[in-house]
Amino acid sequence: MKNLKIFIITGLSGSGKSTAIAAFEDAGFYCVDNMPVALLASFLKLPIKSSDEIAGLAFVMDLREKDFLTKYKSVFDSIRRNGYDFEIMFLEADEEILLQRFSQTRRHHPLSREKTLIENIRIEKEQLKDLKTVSDRVLNTSRQSVHELKAVISDIACKSKNVSPMKVHILSFGYKYGIPIDSDLIIDVRFLANPYFKPELRDLDGEDEKVNNFVLKNRQTKTFLKKYRELLDYLIPLYEKEGKAYLTISIGCTGGRHRSVAIAGNIFKHLEKSGIRISISHRDIGR
Repeated sequence: MKNLKIFIITGLSGSGKSTAIAAFEDAGFYCVDNMPVALLASFLKLPIKSSDEIAGLAFVMDLREKDFLTKYKSVFDSIRRNGYDFEIMFLEADEEILLQRFSQTRRHHPLSREKTLIENIRIEKEQLKDLKTVSDRVLNTSRQSVHELKAVISDIACKSKNVSPMKVHILSFGYKYGIPIDSDLIIDVRFLANPYFKPELRDLDGEDEKVNNFVLKNRQTKTFLKKYRELLDYLIPLYEKEGKAYLTISIGCTGGRHRSVAIAGNIFKHLEKSGIRISISHRDIGR
């Protein structure tokens, strides 16, 4: 796991740590909430998934664990010496905001039920001041809504060097069987000449060389493919920059057997050359 970026999320209760780890999870990170700090080194040795499948690791650690304060420094120093790339992210908020958030959620502060809420907030702040000092990043979430905080964390996650590249899936389909519900981009190629009306091609499909030649060597098809490939070359990096994990490009013709299959195969070969993570399937080729 030493090639994976690790985020340690900590800070004051009510500061938005649950929102932060949810954003990391949405960005493809393997996440654990309330991770016992003493178990961190052992956890990092586990073969969870390959680095191609996850973007990184994110752990929430805080005063809910009674041994956190006494053990975090030695544990963090140890994993840093062992070459792990990790960042401590400390979340905080102003006292009045924390009071308001606890009032809205009606949650008890994790420190004590014997003291008042404001006393617990101040005690926690004092106990964590040394950790805040050594943290790599301090975020004050007082003026951020849940959605704004998620956007900030998502941006941090996506700029991490270990974020998994976006997966692109090329899908051919037939309009007569319905539009695929997981489509992000849809292109209708029913304007192209249809091999179905050629008796010698009707029973073949778009993976057959004869059908491929009929569709792809058409002058109109060549013009379309040039323009559409240029569009995809422009769009795909922008979708990836935006933090999208999956992009499904659906290509449809009438029955999903001839034109869409041939075009999908051509697009797949073009994008494959750029080194992106790509797959292809033909939903209706056998109908």
